[in-house]
Amino acid sequence: MANKNSKPEQTGEPGTPEGGAAEATETAAEEAETAAEEAETAVAPAGAAPALPEVGLELSAATGDPASTGAVQTIAPVTAAAPVTAAAPVTAAKVPAQPASAPPAAVATAATDMPQSTVAPTAAAAAAGATALDDPAPMYVEDYAAAFGAPAEAAAAPHHGASPRRQREDGPEPAAALTSDRLLNKVAAPPVGGWRLWLYKATFGTVNVGDSDKVRLERAQDNLIASRLGERTRFVPVLSRKGGVGKTTVTTLLGMVLADTREDRVIAMDANPDRGTLSDRSPGSADFTARNLVKDRFNVTTFSQLSSYVARDGSRLDVLASDTDPAVAQAFDDSDYRAVTDILSKYYSIVLTDSGTGMVHSVMKGTLEKADAVVLVSGGSVDEARLASETLSWLEAHGRNDLVANATVVVNMSGGQTQVDIAQIEEHFRSRVRNVLRIPYDKHLAEGSRVELAKLRPATRLAVKELAAVVVSELTRP
Repeated sequence: MANKNSKPEQTGEPGTPEGGAAEATETAAEEAETAAEEAETAVAPAGAAPALPEVGLELSAATGDPASTGAVQTIAPVTAAAPVTAAAPVTAAKVPAQPASAPPAAVATAATDMPQSTVAPTAAAAAAGATALDDPAPMYVEDYAAAFGAPAEAAAAPHHGASPRRQREDGPEPAAALTSDRLLNKVAAPPVGGWRLWLYKATFGTVNVGDSDKVRLERAQDNLIASRLGERTRFVPVLSRKGGVGKTTVTTLLGMVLADTREDRVIAMDANPDRGTLSDRSPGSADFTARNLVKDRFNVTTFSQLSSYVARDGSRLDVLASDTDPAVAQAFDDSDYRAVTDILSKYYSIVLTDSGTGMVHSVMKGTLEKADAVVLVSGGSVDEARLASETLSWLEAHGRNDLVANATVVVNMSGGQTQVDIAQIEEHFRSRVRNVLRIPYDKHLAEGSRVELAKLRPATRLAVKELAAVVVSELTRP
């Protein structure tokens, strides 16, 4: 007889509670397995991810667990995410942080709430994305040039961290390439005077017609006078066979214009064996003379020391005067002239020599040997013109045809007017030499005192500047 408190044996037969639970469990497992196979073989429609059914598993108490209640636990479905192609960026969804005590179901629910892609990739796009990720296509030089607007050669050259300028064939530009002409906008200079300057000021600089042709020619003449002469000193003697024709005046005028226009040093030397007057026509005075320089020539080694022997006051022209005592001046001979000119050649670019009257005195030999060009001064009278022409004949007779061909004859009319036809004198000399100039009458020069360029008449100033330009052009002639 059975005990009333004993439990019936679980045989698992149908019709009993235990058997019903077992059958339910087996049925649910078969349904879940069938659903999984259908999900694997099903083709997801375009535009939507394949949906997986919820799978319910009943946990029976037939396992012998006394705590089992027979409740069914539902597992949340897992939705497959759409494949990510190479062209579309993937944005990670933010999952809200869960407390440490939250149950696993909360985490599963948060995962189901993540946004998913609603566009399913096609097979071609998926294949292209896989190829792009596995083996990216190289960017060719032409593609680089088309994308960034750069030359193909520049794209192909390896930069190695350097700027494109350093990849040039001729290398980077030097600092000398940064010139003012390249970096600054060129602005025309205002006119120097006349109605052109008035118009420029009246329009506040908006209308600039430039300078006249006359001003441009004068500017070109100044540039010629300032031309470089090379590395050695050039010697220019001023000659005359007759006194009183203005040889010293011409030497002073020529030296002042050269010194004021040029950037280098110019000196005029009085080489008259008798008492010269070059220091009387030039501004300034000096405590020493050419004779003193000859005595101290071995002690003069710098330009500062030489400056004590020359005069410069009110002009950039340096003047080396001769002795005022005629008896002492006779001692100045050819060797003394060579010694002085050897010192001057170290510090000056042009040396003008105010020669003595005549052609056979003691200093003339050294003067002509060192001469690079000569200036011959003639007066406006008949005898003065004849003596000047005979000087050219004397030079030719002594083998200095080179000096005659390059000589410059100056007809000096600054002392006064004459009844002689000056045009005929000029025509005669043009048949013998290359350059013939005339200095017109000037009241300031006729005084015979110190010469100041600012007091000259405009015509006289232009004639002297033309003389300076002619002399420099002869010095620069090969």
